[in-house]
Amino acid sequence: MLEIYAGDSALKTIKDKGFTPDLFTSFLGASGGPKWFALFGLDKYIFGEFFKDKQQPLNLIGSSVGAFRNACFAQKNPVAAIERLAKNYHETTYSNKAKPEEVSTKALEMMDAIFGEFGEQEIVDNLYFKLHIIVAKCKGFVGSENKFIQGLGLAKSYVNNRINRPRLNSQYERYIFQSSNSDLTLNDPDKISTTHIPFTTDNIRNALLASGSIPMVMKGIRNIEDSPQGMYRDGGIVDYHFDFEIKNSGLTLYPHFSSTLKAGWFDKNLSRKVRLKHYDNTVLLCPSAKFIASLPHQKIPDRNDFVVMDREQRMSYWKTVMLESEKLADSFQQLYVNQDINRIKNINQLLA
Repeated sequence: MLEIYAGDSALKTIKDKGFTPDLFTSFLGASGGPKWFALFGLDKYIFGEFFKDKQQPLNLIGSSVGAFRNACFAQKNPVAAIERLAKNYHETTYSNKAKPEEVSTKALEMMDAIFGEFGEQEIVDNLYFKLHIIVAKCKGFVGSENKFIQGLGLAKSYVNNRINRPRLNSQYERYIFQSSNSDLTLNDPDKISTTHIPFTTDNIRNALLASGSIPMVMKGIRNIEDSPQGMYRDGGIVDYHFDFEIKNSGLTLYPHFSSTLKAGWFDKNLSRKVRLKHYDNTVLLCPSAKFIASLPHQKIPDRNDFVVMDREQRMSYWKTVMLESEKLADSFQQLYVNQDINRIKNINQLLA
């Protein structure tokens, strides 16, 4: 039910040292909206059991819903936090043709669910699980809340990205709101301008909200506290599934809903692949085709479900996916307990 891939260096390290929590110094959480429900069981096992007693630092790096998940994992009770997020997301309902104001209001309620009573302070105080929230700071037309103007800006982004990904620099900057004791170092050959901002209890909520603020669908977040003035939107615009090198030593664990990886939001329909070298130290976990075929509708959830399904149908479907996702957790546990390293495939099969 679970496919496991690893880069050349990651495979060598695992064969030399075994598959253990201490190998991992980074964790990736991608954008993708409700697609993350397919990972719900894995999330609970990884942070409720696999990393439960981990004392070495772990960089939690994510955009959009991946950042939402990571904000749960950096709290004292990560399982309780991810269950709160799942419940809120699962039960959220929008009116027909919901306007950005309504979607943003629901997102604010989701922030309440994620942080609970003490979550913001727990994340700020966490010395081991270090949260990193990726946000896109928008320049020009994409920074407008006028849909027509914003749409023109997004069309320009699509063309720029299709020509050459570094051309996105003219419209976006990558901002990483991070733990004040973070030592994360990235290398981005596309040279997307990157700024690191320490988060505090004053700005972490708006930073996280901005990371999930989908263009045209939600209002952006203007002027995040302790940050340069401007419009901040969904981190997945620039870092949808990630195409940068994590320079820190150690391996990266990346549970993902698909074995197809795209650098940014505008790459979704392009054949362009992420760079193989950026996944040399990565272990990628993803649902198998067999698992997906076993689900209702033979697919994992997506945002279109809000449109094509009524509330009861959608909630029943998503609940089933969350329950079935426990099979992925069982499969990962078997790998770990039995040290069944032969199950791990070389990631070259996907990215070469």
